[in-house]
Amino acid sequence: MKALVYHGPGKKSLDERPAPTLAAATDAIVRVTHTTICGTDLHILKGDVPSCEAGRVLGHEGVGVVEQVGAAVAVFRPGDRVLISCISSCGKCEACRRGMYSHCATGGWILGNRIDGTQAEYARIPHADTSLYRVPPGVEEEALVMLSDILPTGFECGVLNGRVQPGSTVAIVGAGPIGLAALLTAQFYAPAQIIMIDRDRRRLDVARTFGASACIDIAQTDPATETLRLTDGAGVDCAVEAVGVPESFELCQSIVAAGGTIANVGVHGVKADLHLETLWDRNITITTRLVDTVSTPMLLKTVRAGRLKPMQLITHRFKLDRVLDAYDTFGKAAESGALKVIIEMA
Repeated sequence: MKALVYHGPGKKSLDERPAPTLAAATDAIVRVTHTTICGTDLHILKGDVPSCEAGRVLGHEGVGVVEQVGAAVAVFRPGDRVLISCISSCGKCEACRRGMYSHCATGGWILGNRIDGTQAEYARIPHADTSLYRVPPGVEEEALVMLSDILPTGFECGVLNGRVQPGSTVAIVGAGPIGLAALLTAQFYAPAQIIMIDRDRRRLDVARTFGASACIDIAQTDPATETLRLTDGAGVDCAVEAVGVPESFELCQSIVAAGGTIANVGVHGVKADLHLETLWDRNITITTRLVDTVSTPMLLKTVRAGRLKPMQLITHRFKLDRVLDAYDTFGKAAESGALKVIIEMA
């Protein structure tokens, strides 16, 4: 089969690899029909994720068709169309029983990290019964790829961890796919303001169409000063960090209101300073989280009902044989205008 393989920092190629086989009775083999590229894949290519070793097939998102199941798989059968969760969960260990699927003792974020992932024609999915979801009838499969990772991530790590409530003020630092996913799902709770902060004017224009109440272009305006102006000097109740660089985390610290929450979503490859000298008396909560995908069933219902429209996030489409072009397009989003790229297998 063809697969996108990581060969160490800065190195990747489309290779011929053996198709995966069942390794446990709880596994399923899925023929991938659509996948995508995540910002985390770019972090891997930078060398920010040392758990991902050279030789790994990348990717942790996708939809496909079940080809084969292990003897212990009870929910799925060959021929079922499925959504692949970015998080594999056994559903039985202590972490899973607490709803922290990302810390599953035998799963978590392993696809495209510790085991071969979904940017390939076939993928082995451990713990299939609790790591796959049936594709609802009448829903675009491309749209469902957005539910593998970015929409649950934006919602769980940004909106839920950020304690977004009706009437609250929210700032999302970073108008990339994760930031936009947080913008879309924050609107479930009717906040009074959602301020998007970025340096990419095209992404800010998209954010306006997605429902942002204000957009701040940091190339033109000091974001902290403008955020304080928009909030009458108070700052925001929730600051979502959706970039993963020190500057964005420090900006969140400068715009959060007393009693507010900083919800970190970004993947940080280097240290970021925590300014306790200014935050120690402000009743600030700082949260971190790796997505657990506990919200996936709910998000599937909102998509099927038309309340959430993930197709808005897709800007480019490629066949698998052009996956290197897809990476180039996604990695140069400021030039290409890319949000999410879809990679179709056939």
